[in-house]
Amino acid sequence: MAASPARSASVHQAARGKKDESFLGKLGGTLVRKKKIKELSDLQEEGKNAINAPMSPTSREVHPEDTMLEENEERTMIDPSSKEEAKFKELVKVLIDWINDVLVEERIIVKTLEDDLYDGQVLQKLLEKLSNHKLNVAEVTQSEIGQKQKLHTVLEYVNTLLRPQGWAIKWSVDLIHGKNMVAILHLLVALAMHFRSRVRLPEHVSVQVLVVRKREGMLHTSHITEELTSTTELMMGRFERDAFDTLFDHAPDKLSVVKKSLITFVNKHLNKLNLEVTELETQVHNVSLAFELMQDGGLKKPKARPEDVVSLDLKSTLRVLYNLFTKYKNVE
Repeated sequence: MAASPARSASVHQAARGKKDESFLGKLGGTLVRKKKIKELSDLQEEGKNAINAPMSPTSREVHPEDTMLEENEERTMIDPSSKEEAKFKELVKVLIDWINDVLVEERIIVKTLEDDLYDGQVLQKLLEKLSNHKLNVAEVTQSEIGQKQKLHTVLEYVNTLLRPQGWAIKWSVDLIHGKNMVAILHLLVALAMHFRSRVRLPEHVSVQVLVVRKREGMLHTSHITEELTSTTELMMGRFERDAFDTLFDHAPDKLSVVKKSLITFVNKHLNKLNLEVTELETQVHNVSLAFELMQDGGLKKPKARPEDVVSLDLKSTLRVLYNLFTKYKNVE
């Protein structure tokens, strides 16, 4: 007896359903196996990364914009951990306070170095104030081209001042405009030292810098240590050693003779006021006033700073007194 069309269709659908179920079952099994394989692979990769993590920078340190690097292009950034170090924070704060102090009459207030210095406006005003030299640039410019032109003029003048003294030029228009913190800090430290600003920078400040390079389409990262400050003595006097450097380094036995001569000179004039000095390191008062009077009197700006003398730095004290001695040694 022949099967009815309805029964035949039902049998066919049932067979098809079993076939589909079988196919889905196989597919599901395949997917489960692939998922397990991927999970195992991910676990192995995670374990590998955990082992290698102390030896190489983690992926979170590479910013998304770094994938846009051109072939053989390089980008640097301060490691986030270095930004949290006390000395680094102190350096940034001291420099911000210094800029705001210099530009107080301009009613300029700097809050963050990267965001407030990148367009060249603040750097222009700072340099003009420090050097007493007016730069030929547009006062305000919003376009990127205009900002870079201003930065070019500012940095070109900076470089003409600093390069002859041996400063390594570790900044550029692109780095400053790109808000590269390392370049900005190098520039500000150099300016502060060159103009003998009354600012005490923290010594021995270094940061870990992440270097990202693109080679053959792949990003390669490495760490380098970048020194931002050394010692005040080295930064202030590394390119202009004087007789006192030589005296302290090579003829310390003659130091007592120099001190005695300068004390005699000081007391010659202080005796008129019924004052007497017996110890140079601890008995020199009103230092800031003395510095201002020296400059008003036409003396060359001392290599030392008031705070160096106040902090009982003997070499600085001798430099200041010798500056006075050379001008007034014959005055009764």
